[in-house]
Amino acid sequence: MLPFAIPYPPEKDNGFWGIPTSTIDWCEENYVVSPYIAEALNTLTNSVFIALASFAIFHAYKNKLEPRFLLIGFGFMLVGIGSWLFHMTLRYHFQLLDELPMIYATCIPFWSVFSEFKTQKESILVGIGIFVAANTLTAIYLYFKDPTIHQVSYALLNACIIFQSIRLTQAHVHDASAKRQLYRTMIFGVSIFILGYFLWNVDIHLCTPIRALRRDWGMPYGFVLEGHGWWHIFTGTGVYFYVVYEEYLRCFLTGTEKFFKFKWICGLPVVNCIDPKGLDKFIEVKKLAEADAEFLLNEKKNN
Repeated sequence: MLPFAIPYPPEKDNGFWGIPTSTIDWCEENYVVSPYIAEALNTLTNSVFIALASFAIFHAYKNKLEPRFLLIGFGFMLVGIGSWLFHMTLRYHFQLLDELPMIYATCIPFWSVFSEFKTQKESILVGIGIFVAANTLTAIYLYFKDPTIHQVSYALLNACIIFQSIRLTQAHVHDASAKRQLYRTMIFGVSIFILGYFLWNVDIHLCTPIRALRRDWGMPYGFVLEGHGWWHIFTGTGVYFYVVYEEYLRCFLTGTEKFFKFKWICGLPVVNCIDPKGLDKFIEVKKLAEADAEFLLNEKKNN
């Protein structure tokens, strides 16, 4: 036992929330910190998700970013809230509130990058296809209740977004400095996400010796060995960085990059609007031009 450590109490089969009904029970011992929280560290580390999602929503609104980024932020927050409730209770319905929003929230940036430079009709069709695929996946997962289905699907969704985003960056971002900034942000986000995934798997595959080492160290020292908690911290940070990458990339894809600047606030990247009035005027002119183009196209069809 390390100096000033508190011994771990015996793990409990159930606590305030009753016997766990989830299909997964992680390596953190249940109800050893509080009788009201099944997995205390796995629960509290979701505050990183919630805090970063709140930060992303605030800055997306403040800097006049498109509604899609507000939706991504709210989806990001829902994942954190769902995961908090799941780890706090280990109840199956809250497990679904953790896992399924991960898929649904990721569908928004998936639609965003795969509907670029498409007509409104084509963009709607992409959205319908994603909606059908997400609901089909939900039905399959609810039937088989195999977490591997969820994990593989989530990984494939993110891989597709990453590869398409890289392709768009290479094709449409011609400013060398901005391209380097984009890639640095993306690489850091993906790398820290992968680090979190690695620690999560260590937690799964080496659970027995890790639990023994935690008990040897005592509380709170053993808390640093909660691999799934580190997964929450690192993936929450990685997702935030990747969202900012998508925000900045979108500026170049819409031709609005001159109205925005990439900056850092408290160690976190932010896409900052430096000319709100100019941006509003640009958007207004663009909408009028698109309306005129659509009118001329309809006139040509009618004639």
